Amino acid sequence: MSRSASIESVAPVGADTAAVRVDELSKRFGKKEVLRSLDLELPRQQITGLLGPSGCGKTTLVNQIVGLSRPSSGAVEVLGFKPGSSQLRPQVGFMPQSDALYQDLSATENLQFFGSLYGMAPKALKRRSQTLLEALKLADTGKTLVSRFSGGMKRRLSLAIALLHEPQLLVLDEPTVGLDPVLRLELWAEFRRLVSNGTTILVTTHVMDEAMSCDL
Repeated sequence: MSRSASIESVAPVGADTAAVRVDELSKRFGKKEVLRSLDLELPRQQITGLLGPSGCGKTTLVNQIVGLSRPSSGAVEVLGFKPGSSQLRPQVGFMPQSDALYQDLSATENLQFFGSLYGMAPKALKRRSQTLLEALKLADTGKTLVSRFSGGMKRRLSLAIALLHEPQLLVLDEPTVGLDPVLRLELWAEFRRLVSNGTTILVTTHVMDEAMSCDL
């Protein structure tokens, strides 16, 4: 990690139940070194928080873990596989900092599209989509085009997509940006429920009270 970076609250190295292992990870963009020789392990069935200000390297690290970017040096292992592998894809849910949604599709159509990429059966996909829309207070907007959504609604739909296939590892990059305080509390309650059911969560934040809600 670069000297200017300050990602905090990472899990201690050496846990036998690690969902993610990072070994001597470095990432450079041209002459700028964002991550330098980073080692960490994330334990399973816990919420691990990456706390730090904007620009410190949180999103860069997340992108290495989910396979959106390759390290300049070092290695990453996720649930026993290399990031981006076909075996790993069905096991990981990712909510990026910027909503990756199709604006000209409805909420339900977005869910159907991403669910098909995960290979979900049509009936199971329909049932799961409805459950998530209701849980995230989007049930009345299933047929509404995403282009008409507010920023908070888009964040909730992005989370629904990340949860759609019930992944073992859920990676959330600033998941509550733009959400009102009440919904933030409800989402964190949902994160706790997921962990109690066996999900491992990695969340980035620059908000101290959210970091305090993490296990590590």
